Amino acid sequence: MPASAAARRVPRWLSRAWAPALAAAGLAAAVLVPRYGLLSPYHEYVLMIIGINIILTASLNLVNGFMGEFAVGHAGFMAVGAYVSSILSVRVLPREWGAYAFAPALAGGGLAAGVVALLVAIPSFRTRGDYLAIVTLALNMIVKSVIENIEAIGGPRGFFGMERYTNLAWVYAATLGTLWIIRNFVYSNYGRGVLSIREDEVAAELVGVNTRQVKIQAFILSAFFAGIAGGLFAHLLQYIHPRNFDIVRSTEILIMLYLGGIGSIAGSILGASLFTIMLEALRFLGIWRMVLAPLLLVVLMLLRPTGIMGLKEFSLFVPANERALRRKARAGKEGAARAAGN
Repeated sequence: MPASAAARRVPRWLSRAWAPALAAAGLAAAVLVPRYGLLSPYHEYVLMIIGINIILTASLNLVNGFMGEFAVGHAGFMAVGAYVSSILSVRVLPREWGAYAFAPALAGGGLAAGVVALLVAIPSFRTRGDYLAIVTLALNMIVKSVIENIEAIGGPRGFFGMERYTNLAWVYAATLGTLWIIRNFVYSNYGRGVLSIREDEVAAELVGVNTRQVKIQAFILSAFFAGIAGGLFAHLLQYIHPRNFDIVRSTEILIMLYLGGIGSIAGSILGASLFTIMLEALRFLGIWRMVLAPLLLVVLMLLRPTGIMGLKEFSLFVPANERALRRKARAGKEGAARAAGN
């Protein structure tokens, strides 16, 4: 039986249900693994850091990879989310809420990061070119300096007192939600506008795309998820310090992005996972492992500027209607080529 005929015999409900079933199985594993001690605390910690890094990388990929702009201060938005969510859970939300305070605290951190992004985006996207890189770099430095000089939130000593609400299930759910929203955004009408800006901004404007509005929306969404990652990070370590969010942290996020590949959700997962595991494997080198990170970025830019999965995507992250459109377009091209050959 031809493979294509066999594929047509697969019930449609089954082909639609396997992805949610896989996601539900992953969530069940994230709940059961810590409950029954199937992994050591260290391995659980590494898995959670990988999830947080995937959120950071995928969110930055939305701006740098899918939209074609260049932002370099993502740790600044992470810091805003980390501090705001920590302040909410420690000082604002009632203690008796317990773990139920975590979700609103995370959302508050993400929204605060989005508001900061809006303040940055309005003047930044009035111009084109590398202006965004300079502004986001300055933002990262400003956020760190402001945090260091506010005694009410610990200043240079850092902020602590958070309960350890972040666990494997929370990280898994947040990572899955982030990837799902970014995927749907990229393949929506707004996402088409984002992709058109990357290909040719002038042409995008000529066909009616409000490029400034689209840029601002994508930038705010990217910062929101960075804030969520910051909240997860803060409630995992239970202690945050301004140095956690300096330019070195932003550089690490850039490395994960360009290692995995620009314009690719799968690349974000691959880059964040490889980089996090590599840093853990090289922990015996001490401070010298941090020297390898910038060197890796330089080598990547020279050898493979778009990364391992640059502008490529696994079909898992492409909606079914998009895959059907691509197959139809490919069949049309092949038919035209055959007709030309005859």
